[in-house]
Amino acid sequence: MIDKRQTCIIIGAGCAGSACARALADAGFSDIRLIERRSGPGGNAYDRLDEHGVLIHPFGPHIFHTADRRAYDLVSRFARLNGYQHTVVAKVGDLELPVPFNLHSLALAFPDQQVAMRQALIDRYGLGSRVSIVDLRRSDDSRLAQLADYVYDNVFKVYTRKQWGTEQVDPAVLARVPVLVAEDDRYFQDPWQGLPEQGYTAMFTRMLDHPAIHRVTGDGRDLLQLGEGVIYFDGHPFAGPVVYTGALDELFGYRLGPLPYRTLDIVFRHYDADRVQSHGTVNYTVDQDYTRITEFKHMTLQRITGTTTAAEYPKAYRPGAGQDPYYPIASRESADLFARYRQLAAGYPRLLLAGRLAEYRYYNMDAALVRGLQTAQAIQQEDGQ
Repeated sequence: MIDKRQTCIIIGAGCAGSACARALADAGFSDIRLIERRSGPGGNAYDRLDEHGVLIHPFGPHIFHTADRRAYDLVSRFARLNGYQHTVVAKVGDLELPVPFNLHSLALAFPDQQVAMRQALIDRYGLGSRVSIVDLRRSDDSRLAQLADYVYDNVFKVYTRKQWGTEQVDPAVLARVPVLVAEDDRYFQDPWQGLPEQGYTAMFTRMLDHPAIHRVTGDGRDLLQLGEGVIYFDGHPFAGPVVYTGALDELFGYRLGPLPYRTLDIVFRHYDADRVQSHGTVNYTVDQDYTRITEFKHMTLQRITGTTTAAEYPKAYRPGAGQDPYYPIASRESADLFARYRQLAAGYPRLLLAGRLAEYRYYNMDAALVRGLQTAQAIQQEDGQ
């Protein structure tokens, strides 16, 4: 049986940490210490009103989308989704091409060849399919190979160079660049999509509103110390479960060297206009120093005079420089380094790692929420033995 008096410590109130805290509270844990360095919950999904009253996402846009019933049910307990369906366009000269590249994009990019190219795609792959540009390049149909080269050069290549700061493209990443053989302009095809009507901060605040969850503002690493196989919390040995959702190299003081990330400079701009973009997100795939500009009112459906945008400038992450690590860099070297850090963490049997930073992998919001639920379940199973 679960010890109802047991304390659990969770470092980080992002998607994984918050979902884990609520699941444990619902399971009967009565003392859950949730420690978050930022003033508000939700991690990078945190949102707030700017000085003009526009609801913005300070750490970049977050659109909830999922095909996982567990994630949808959790979000639905604490928020009502506004029904927004995310659409993205790539600005190529005067064209705005729907992304992922689809049959509408094809018609815009190849007005004189669209009929033949469209039919070739449908005949070869079938309506509704997703085809990688690697597969298209291998085609013996010169029209499809031409299409693949266009998508690579105008939608993917420069954008990726800016995003990751490299001229080299991982073949595994390239294999995931799709052409959608459909007329669906949505960026995601998941059945459940949208943003919380009252915002993410309100949703996470409700999720954490439980008498068993005790929120503490501060840096968890100031309270958590790792001895020889023993975890100390606030100077005292702690034998209960500890869920860590922060950067793993930080937890160990960069003992083995820093894990590489990309970070962002996000520049906000307000306009005295109702809307300034055709879509919520416009990707700049062939020019500009920024990768994309987001206009939040498209997504939040907020009715207010004026609008605010956010331009994203990717750059290398430097530990200790006051930056936020956004995107883990996938490489053999980084995977090997993370594996060594994970081995260090394995020396603490009750230390559980959950989420994007702790597991050094990119998670969509729904997957991070589910990781929190899975972590809570693992704790319950261990304590129930």
